[in-house]
Amino acid sequence: MAALAFLLAFIFLATQTNAQTVGVCYGMLGDNLPQPSDVVNLYKSNNIGLMRLYYPDGGALNALRGSGIQVLLDVPNENLQNFASSPSAAANWVQTNVRAYSSAVKFRYIAVGNEVIPGNLAQYVLGAMKNINNALGNDLGGQIKVSTSVSMGVLGVSYPPSHGAFSGAAMTYMGPIVQYLTSTNAPLLVNVYPYFSYKGNPNSISLQYATFTSPSTVVQDGSLNYQNLFDAMVDSVYAALSQVGGANVPIVVSESGWPSDGGFAASVANAGTYNANLVKHVRSGTPRKPGPLETYVFAMFNEDQKTGDPTEQHYGLFYPYQQPVYPVSF
Repeated sequence: MAALAFLLAFIFLATQTNAQTVGVCYGMLGDNLPQPSDVVNLYKSNNIGLMRLYYPDGGALNALRGSGIQVLLDVPNENLQNFASSPSAAANWVQTNVRAYSSAVKFRYIAVGNEVIPGNLAQYVLGAMKNINNALGNDLGGQIKVSTSVSMGVLGVSYPPSHGAFSGAAMTYMGPIVQYLTSTNAPLLVNVYPYFSYKGNPNSISLQYATFTSPSTVVQDGSLNYQNLFDAMVDSVYAALSQVGGANVPIVVSESGWPSDGGFAASVANAGTYNANLVKHVRSGTPRKPGPLETYVFAMFNEDQKTGDPTEQHYGLFYPYQQPVYPVSF
């Protein structure tokens, strides 16, 4: 009986770990999106157990009560300076947006700022992280890890992956942040988009390498073989982390996706291929770090109020009327 119980527990743990590998970002920059309760039901019906929220929307947080969906919640960039300088402001934010829901909503991470390093707001990230972490206290701090979400722009060197290094502009901030993440056993959140690399350099990067469809090794880096660009990008960040004492800091991919319309190589076929392969691939990790790599697909819906490049409105897995743009199985 003991052996059977152990086996059942192992199977349960493996199932839970697998179920929690892939999530989807819930962006809200659209004037035609479903009600939050319908969105939560859509996550559940598609077996999506992880959600990223870019700000603490009350409607979404209430809809998440009792859902079992685990949440990566952002501290919006505009709050960073205030939270870095005011522990009470950070504590009020935590009380209003985390503690008020924590008995019924499963918070997993708090991302203190999104893609602000390097930049004018970078100087406030670590102070805000510390004040948010302190506000979580011993009761919630053990459950909810505090980090920040960075783009690949923090790297000065990314090729070959083993030579990955933070840029001089980013290092001022990333070194102390990585040390803090090491002390709190928290991951670094990284937005990883092979699409942008391919779009920027299609003569040197093949579509197959960017969409997980290369039939063989494309980049040989020492003893490691790279068959897709996503792995190479993630491992270059791991290499950068190891250079600043963060060899044990895990990475969570807080965004990755491919647009289905609006620009170069943006098509339903390419987006469907990329995201379907992404969901399958991250369960096995990268050459440098085998094992499940927690990843959040960007995004749940096409958002018609996003600005910038036209592709920005076409990253959704679903149309606002909740029909899939292309099939992806979770």
